[in-house]
This record gives sequence, structure tokens and C-alpha cells, in this order.
Amino acid sequence: MDGSLRRAIPAVHRFTADPDLAAFNAVLGRAAVRAAVQQVLDEARDAAHAVAVPPDEAALKLRMLGRLATSEAAGLLRVINGTGVILHTNFGRAPLAAAALAAINELGAGYTNLEFDLATGKRGSRYERVAAQLRELTGAEASLVVNNCAAAVVLVLDTFASGREVVVSRGQLVEIGGGFRLPDVLRKSGAMLVEVGTTNRTYASDYRDSWSPRTAMFMRTHPSNYRVEGFTSEVSAQALAALAKELDVLSFEDLGSGALVDFTPFGLPHEPTVAQEIAAGFDLVAVSGDKLLGGPQCGIICGRADLIARMRANPLLRALRTDKTTIAALSATLALYLDPERLREVPILAMLTLSSDALFDRAVSLCTALNAGSDVTRFRPVRTASTTGGGTMPTAELASAGIAVAADATSADVLAARMCAHRPPVVGRVQDGDFIVDLRTVRADEDADLCAAFIACT
Repeated sequence: MDGSLRRAIPAVHRFTADPDLAAFNAVLGRAAVRAAVQQVLDEARDAAHAVAVPPDEAALKLRMLGRLATSEAAGLLRVINGTGVILHTNFGRAPLAAAALAAINELGAGYTNLEFDLATGKRGSRYERVAAQLRELTGAEASLVVNNCAAAVVLVLDTFASGREVVVSRGQLVEIGGGFRLPDVLRKSGAMLVEVGTTNRTYASDYRDSWSPRTAMFMRTHPSNYRVEGFTSEVSAQALAALAKELDVLSFEDLGSGALVDFTPFGLPHEPTVAQEIAAGFDLVAVSGDKLLGGPQCGIICGRADLIARMRANPLLRALRTDKTTIAALSATLALYLDPERLREVPILAMLTLSSDALFDRAVSLCTALNAGSDVTRFRPVRTASTTGGGTMPTAELASAGIAVAADATSADVLAARMCAHRPPVVGRVQDGDFIVDLRTVRADEDADLCAAFIACT
């Protein structure tokens, strides 16, 4: 490379001092930003040497910004969810209520009585911090909170069924997200799986005939992420719990979805609540805190006090326990359930209760603003369908509304990629050649960011 080409390539500090590039310092660190800048400049020198053409400074900056944005995306970013999937597992499932965030802020900023009994001045239990709330909401004698529902299942099995048999209907041997399968979880816990019935039909007699002195429990798994319909038969919660008591084995249900209220008033299928399953007679019920409950990621086990006490004494619990911020967020969320007037402060419940007409009116308003001053109507309001997601209510759909963008010369897939690359990223769906953002899962206070992304990317 001759001297003039070498001098045409700006020095590293010219770019690291640029405000747009320097904005990444707080996220990635100065050294990482400098390394990305240096890498792009080195590549530019190699290219200039080959073609004897000086690099364009603006083009170099764009390449640096793209590389830094890719590195930034490897971290945790706020995402505008325009998919219409309310409990989107890839996006962290349930958004937290304002009360839960306030509790995290207040209690996470200092010290708490997490494991300190203020009445006696002695060591206390973190698991008591939400016990009274869960007792009132579920009717269970006692409860235990661990870091997710899978952990709850493992703790139950390890405590009561290691080296013994657990009877499960073949129709309930589920696979959850990430390829984790219930039979594998059972084996890992040390329990021995006994399958009964068939994929579509299982009877109480199947459980009775499977009983042996080695049987530890009858386990029921709620099919929260699939449905078997048609020629089917399953054992009711009451019948299975009663049979377990008759045969002196434990009855345990992995309810999964975490419903604390009846969802039929929202136009959704009936989902069994924790209170209903406890009332049906199950000894133990495990649920997720970040699904239909709408709280932080955690697993909640409710049931008999003597059984909960045994799990508290299991050394495995220390590896599965939750921290103070999770307990703070869960407690604040449960408090909203205890006050029916505040239920819609739980974001997932607010999303579920939004009317499709209200969402369509909002879409009309946003499209009018986006199309203003243009001779071409690119943005139009559309009727859509939302889903609950998160392995819950797999066949349920909610009438919804959103914004459709005609891709024109730019394909919908390219536009979707541009929206993902925007900050904050906007993730929608491609349907019938259009890029669509479903407004049910977009907060009203995100409308300005959404419009800014549309303008920048189209």
C-alpha cells in the first residue's frame, strides 16, 4: 500500500471518539469497542492494498456499528414483542408488574430479613416470606419456592421417589422446551418410571394394576403445551388423588401453567387452578411462577405441610433455592391476586383482557401517523390472532389487531431482519408477504419506539 492510501485510512481514535461508537463503551467496554474498530480498519487496509482504492469513512463507521451491534445483541436487550405471543419463552415469558419491579428495586437495593426472624432475632426462613399469601390463594397447608418448575419436579422426585417407582400415564410423558423430556427428568432424579395406559386412553384401573410395594407416587402431568382430542380418556384429579390415598402412595401433579384464577371470563379455555387441584386432594402440586401466574421465573410447590417440611430438609434444596429479588417480585405479584381490584396490574392479565376493537383503534391511529405526509399507504391496520404461548393453552387464540407493512421492493423477511437489528429490536411475524406487528403484546408506552423503528427501517 502506498503512503497516500495509508494516510487515507483514519486513525483508531477518530472512530473511538465518535459518539455513536462510544455509546457502546458502557455495554461492551472500551477495550472491546477499540478492538472492533481496529479489526475493521485492518480489514480496510488489506482491501485497499488489493484494489488501490481508499476506503470511505462513512462506510467504515457503518461496518463498525454493525459489528458492535452484533456483539451487543449477545447480551440482554429490551425487545418489543410484536409477535402476539403473550408468554414468549424466548423473550423471557411474563413481563413483571410495576409492583414487582418496585419491590425488586426497594428490597434489592439494601438488606432484608430474607433469613432473619425479626421477632426472635434468630435465623429465619426465606420460604416463609410468601407462605401466607400462597396459603390463602391456593388453600394448601404449606408451600416452597425454588428456581423453576423443573427444579420443583426434581426436588419432589428426589425427596420421595429416589430408587422407587413413579406411575405416569403414557399420554402425559411430555417433552418441554429445549428438548427436556419427563422420562429423562425422572431417571435423573433416581426415580423409576412406570408407564400406564396408552397415548390417548388411561383408566383408574391402569394405576391400580401398576401398584406394588415399590410404588412411591402417582404423578399427573398437565398437558399444557399440547392437546390429545377425539377418542380419549383420562383419570380425573379427584379420582387419582383418592386412589393414591387408598393405596397409601403420594399423589403429585406438575400443573405447569401456574393459573391462580379462572381464565374463562377472558374467553379462554378452562385452565385448572392450583386451588382446584389442591381441593381435589393432591398431596403436592407444582407450578411455574412466570407463566399464567405472571410473576418471576420460579417453581412453586404447594401441598401437605409434612411433605413440604421433608423437602425443606433435602440438601438438594440449597442448589435450587431462589434469591431475595425473586421472592420480592413473587410476593408483590401475589399481593395483586389478593386484591381483585388490582388483578389487571399483572401485565399478562391486562394483555389477555384487552379487547380486539380497542387494539384495532390503536392500530388505526398509529397507521394514520405513520402514513402522514406520504403518497403511498404502506402501513395499514389489520385483524390478527394472538396466542398465550409459554406452553399454555396450546389451542387457544385471542382475536387481536396490529399493523401490517407492505414490503414493496424490500421483502418482508428483509424488513423483519432490519426491525430485529434496530434498537430497541422489534420482532414481529411475516404473513402473506407482509411484516405484521401484533399490538396485543406491545405496551402502549412502546408505541413511540415502535413508530421510530418503522420509520428507520422502511
